[in-house]
Amino acid sequence: MQQLEALTREAAALGEGKARVIPIHALSRDEAEVARVLQICNACRYCEGFCAVFPAMTRRLEFGKADIHYLANLCHNCGACLHACQYAPPHEFAVNVPRSMAQVRVTTYTDYAWPSAFGALYKRNGLVLALALVLGFTLFMTLGLAANGTLWGTVNGSFYAIFPHNLLVALFAPVFVFAALALGVGVRRFWRQEEVGSPSGAALSEAAHNVLSLKYLDGGHGEGCNNADDAFTHARRRFHHLTFYGFMLCFAATSVATLYHYVMGWSAPYDFVSLPKLLGMSGGILLAVGTAGLFVLNLRRHPLQQDPAQRPMDRGFIALLFLTAASGLVLMLTRGTAALPLALCVHLGCVMALFATMPYGKFAHGIFRCAALLKWAIERCQPNRLQLGDD
Repeated sequence: MQQLEALTREAAALGEGKARVIPIHALSRDEAEVARVLQICNACRYCEGFCAVFPAMTRRLEFGKADIHYLANLCHNCGACLHACQYAPPHEFAVNVPRSMAQVRVTTYTDYAWPSAFGALYKRNGLVLALALVLGFTLFMTLGLAANGTLWGTVNGSFYAIFPHNLLVALFAPVFVFAALALGVGVRRFWRQEEVGSPSGAALSEAAHNVLSLKYLDGGHGEGCNNADDAFTHARRRFHHLTFYGFMLCFAATSVATLYHYVMGWSAPYDFVSLPKLLGMSGGILLAVGTAGLFVLNLRRHPLQQDPAQRPMDRGFIALLFLTAASGLVLMLTRGTAALPLALCVHLGCVMALFATMPYGKFAHGIFRCAALLKWAIERCQPNRLQLGDD
């Protein structure tokens, strides 16, 4: 124990310049804190079996900027290591892996954002902005319909009788394409900072399994995450599953409807038993339930398990997903009624706000985490040079 204390004290001194194995001055304050914490964890290794972060950490003796960002995005913020750590606050070492990793993840999104000048938007993206965008886009479309005298009245359930198909494509396609491009360029920059080799079939399969199953939200031992206290719960993992698969079903509904329109020549509206409607309704329900659960858990989460500065961004993203799902379900229920035009304006306003904030909001965490998990799957297939004694 005395030897461990000595090692961890030496590691803890990194941030104060007493023992430097990496150029601390080249890192930001948040990056230097992660480097300090990882040196302590590398000396202790009590949490080595908890998640992918710790075995990936043990493959390194030093932690440069690329290593820090990679490991930060590999962290799923389950909180297990915080509650298990003997050096967590109020200990003088103040080791808090979840918070320090969360703070660096925002730096990742900011540093690798495209265009680079837009990176600052991550720190301004919050609940108030999300709701303001929804209100603004909804009001814009509502005023347009009011000016045409089509805001209130039955239209036989046809969205295109309210907003022509080509107009909707012209409004939403550029925003969606830009969001996809911005996220794609950003994650490419992240990927190229530390080359780990080409992915094999086994690595792709492992990464896909870890992403789709949310493997590392199981708390390391399959008992779930720690949320408000040190009690394990699967609630966070389950609500993430509902949110993820609900979103994917909604995306599939839109994709199928696009194929129907452009390939099959079948124009909307579609019957309730049609594939787009079934996918959309099931996805909307899952997404609404999942995001409502995540919002409640976010409100109850222990302050030490998260970065308080990111709460507005987290909650803004959750709120946009919930409003998009809920307004979509309401839109289906108002089909064939006089309220359809107004319901359509609200839903389109939510979707536009979601697309507009997608490249510079919490949505990015899923993209960067998938890339980090693929890197880890590739790295696991390679020999551990530290264990082989190759310096």
